[in-house]
Amino acid sequence: MSPATSDAPIGPELVLAGSITNRVEVLVVGLTTGPDGPDVSVGEALDDAAAEAILTGLVAVGATGKAEEVTRIPAPAGLSVASVVAVGLGAPDEVDAEQVRSSAGAAARALSGTAVAATTLSAIDLAGAAEGFYLGAYSFTEFKAKSAPKADAGPLGRVELLVDSPRAAAPKKTLARSIAVAEAVATAREFVNTPPSHLYPEEFAARAKALGTAAGLKVEVLDEKALTKGGYGGIIGVGKGSSRGPRLVRLTHSGGRGAKKVALVGKGITFDTGGISIKPAAGMENMTSDMGGAAAVIATVVLAAKLGVKVTVDAYAPMAENMPSATAQRPGDVLTQYGGTTVEVVNTDAEGRLILADAIVKACEQHPDYLIDTATLTGAQMVALGTRTSGVMGTDDFRDRVARIAQEVGENAWPMPLPKELRGDLNSKVADLMNVTSHRWGGMLAAAVYLKEFVADGVQWAHIDIAGPSYNTGGPFGYTPKGGTGVPVRTMITVLEDIAANG
Repeated sequence: MSPATSDAPIGPELVLAGSITNRVEVLVVGLTTGPDGPDVSVGEALDDAAAEAILTGLVAVGATGKAEEVTRIPAPAGLSVASVVAVGLGAPDEVDAEQVRSSAGAAARALSGTAVAATTLSAIDLAGAAEGFYLGAYSFTEFKAKSAPKADAGPLGRVELLVDSPRAAAPKKTLARSIAVAEAVATAREFVNTPPSHLYPEEFAARAKALGTAAGLKVEVLDEKALTKGGYGGIIGVGKGSSRGPRLVRLTHSGGRGAKKVALVGKGITFDTGGISIKPAAGMENMTSDMGGAAAVIATVVLAAKLGVKVTVDAYAPMAENMPSATAQRPGDVLTQYGGTTVEVVNTDAEGRLILADAIVKACEQHPDYLIDTATLTGAQMVALGTRTSGVMGTDDFRDRVARIAQEVGENAWPMPLPKELRGDLNSKVADLMNVTSHRWGGMLAAAVYLKEFVADGVQWAHIDIAGPSYNTGGPFGYTPKGGTGVPVRTMITVLEDIAANG
């Protein structure tokens, strides 16, 4: 069974500790920069003499404290560990939770093959250290042959997070949430990294159902027959070119009587060739990530249940495989979205908005207070904002709230407008709408303008375009590996918690 549907941990074991135990092989400390050279951060775990000896050794080998710089030295006499790893934190006045998270991730990647490590980064920010170590140690190994030569001796096994009062309620609560959040992010990564040969709509739906059932969620899955009968023209239209039929998964977490209602919708294209409007061959293998939005909303609603968030969450994951074939929809075809809007399909590679629109209309039938949809929707997102910054569009106040929270948790996002003039560019001569404009200007914004047509009046709405941030095609950095990143799970769960607390 895939780790994405099992209870097996995907990352290292994380525990609280008040001192360095005999099991620890490596001690991880933070190192900051300064005008007089680097300074070591060891919290209360080490005395001044030990801290001074570590700093002297690090300076001797040229450590600077530059953010995420990793330096390893033999442990000074008197420490019960074999070595000390210092990871840079940058300038002392710029050290925050995200920097601790990133530096912990860099350290975790450097500790492959280590059975047990301890760290003082947890004395700076416990949540950041816990999430950083868990996510930094993540690797996707499901399809690695057992007999194949390994680049390392396996991932980091256990991290003892050094804090002043390991038995106190507050750090226990913080660590429990951090582990749950990191597990959810890793689950989304597992989904995204699973190749389309093994994760197609029917299988994706089955795995989502297994996760939801295990978490006590109400689960509903519509297959192609039910989708056709129900009038889900967008999902059916996109999926009709594939021999593997589409699905719509709904997962519901109840927040209790009187709770605010939030709908989550995530794009689940398990592979995107572009359909008849076929993509170039170069880089098409990365389209295994085109279901990153669905992966994130599934992981988030399961996480909301595990954390007992007092918000009712309806998560919708429309799933399809966009393939060219004799049965595929053609440029110029007209389909009818769920709810009755007709759409001229000018470009079959603008398929994500078609399946999202069906799910958004369905979600709005439940009269949510808020709706968040997220998708690897447009290449224009990367042109506008790069590969690490998501674009957020929607109703002004909620858009800004979501973007602010994304920045606070380290999943950078930026608020973007919905220019009124783009709406006219979606007018069709034969249908209510076209699925793309006739020009390439503001492509990310035009896609959101399209989706806006399907959001019910009065619903606070945010659309998060994660085309670049959901999948890292470059080398690893911080706690982010190559491949699936799990963005924007941490944003969405924090938004849900914020709604529970503040309405």
